[in-house]
Amino acid sequence: MKFIVKLFPEIIIKSKPVRKKFIKQLRDNLRKLLLPIDPELQIGREWDRITLETGSDDEAVLASLLEVMVNTPGIAHIIEVAEYPLVDMHDIYEKTRDAVGNSLEGKTFAVRCKRTGEHDFNSGDVERYVGGGLNQHVPSGGVKLKNPDEVVRLEIRKDRLYVVKQRHEGLGGFPIGAVDSVVSLISGGFDSTVSSYMVMKRGMRTHFCFFNLGGREHEIGVKEVSLYLWQKFGASHRVKFITVPFEDVVAEILKNVENSQMGVILKRMMMRAASKVAAELGSPALVTGEAVAQVSSQTLANLSIIDKATDTLVLRPLITADKLDIINTAAKIGTEAFAANMPEYCGVISVRPTIKARPERIAEQEARMDMGVLERAIANAKYVNIDALADEEAVSHDVEVLPIPLAEAVILDVRHPDEVERQPLKLDRNTVQCLPFYELHRRVEELDPKRVYQLYCDKGVMSRLHAAHLMDQGFTNVKVYRPS
Repeated sequence: MKFIVKLFPEIIIKSKPVRKKFIKQLRDNLRKLLLPIDPELQIGREWDRITLETGSDDEAVLASLLEVMVNTPGIAHIIEVAEYPLVDMHDIYEKTRDAVGNSLEGKTFAVRCKRTGEHDFNSGDVERYVGGGLNQHVPSGGVKLKNPDEVVRLEIRKDRLYVVKQRHEGLGGFPIGAVDSVVSLISGGFDSTVSSYMVMKRGMRTHFCFFNLGGREHEIGVKEVSLYLWQKFGASHRVKFITVPFEDVVAEILKNVENSQMGVILKRMMMRAASKVAAELGSPALVTGEAVAQVSSQTLANLSIIDKATDTLVLRPLITADKLDIINTAAKIGTEAFAANMPEYCGVISVRPTIKARPERIAEQEARMDMGVLERAIANAKYVNIDALADEEAVSHDVEVLPIPLAEAVILDVRHPDEVERQPLKLDRNTVQCLPFYELHRRVEELDPKRVYQLYCDKGVMSRLHAAHLMDQGFTNVKVYRPS
């Protein structure tokens, strides 16, 4: 099977040195992501595309390769092609008929050809000849040049013919690593997850910074959605998950700040802390999920006051987005269910919050606070490689990982429903119960503390993380099922 990866158009129009750099970065990213799936995969690059050739005919391997490619930033689309030596016009027709003829039965179609090189025919000649042949010899619905049911796509490059068998849309954007890194302030809700995705899509290696306001379940929820985003869109580059303990900062605000000013001042404290985190990581910008006028702290006046707390550039990808658009994007990228089930901690809620904070009043309120509390929170921030989050939790709770299912165990499949549908877990001797990890904390009462449970996921990350969480909840017979 051969795949041709078409680059996002903005990459193609860049200067030759920049284009070369971006294409190399994308190829390197694909190598890191795809070779663990198929070690024999051949990856090549040209000035306008990347080619991948696999000798595997295993449907699960091919599906995994495609799943990674369609979620890798920098790719416009991926096409599956049948490749042949270029002979003559009639041979082009025969190869096309053999490759895609069956898919045209009862459907209208049009032939589209792209051609590179010197030939004694042009693209229109190919389209007419092949289209006419298919129309005569394939039981289709006939040729329809405008809005056909199917488009038969051909590429001729010098002495090679490529018949496109299937096309898969990619994310677009730039390859991760082609642009500077950023620190995303993530709370796990709709906005912060979508804004994180948007900067990842634009090629920025994205670290995740979580401000712990006092909720253990909230922290677990944010870890899992951050892991999900990284694994799905950014796993070509290692990033950090940073937890900043903000309980004492919240207490200081509640004790010393007027109720109406608390929201703005909390955001300013977060900006100060996040700027220190970004400096530690060498990241020149912060990312937030704020949108104009969505809540009281996000009026233009308040955002201006919040930004004055830091000299670090603050990126707001959603600044003019409607909430419904944000929710729709969350559904598209798979974070909607996380956000809908995310435990929240609302320790700082103003009864009548200001919508037009004044600099002098904010300065007066902050002067009442002990800023040493903020400095201590920054000093106690915990930096963990994101792929080590689950290992850290599992080790601290002594989670046992087994390569086989125990006879008496119920296997809890904690994968995302999309993964379960694509590749269901089938076991002969054990009950398999599907319980998505983002619902586990909410539905924990459905589990029997007397039963033995083994948690399962594809990579063994979410299963270890949530096995540790269940042990926190008092479950003693919890293990991980990780097939070797």
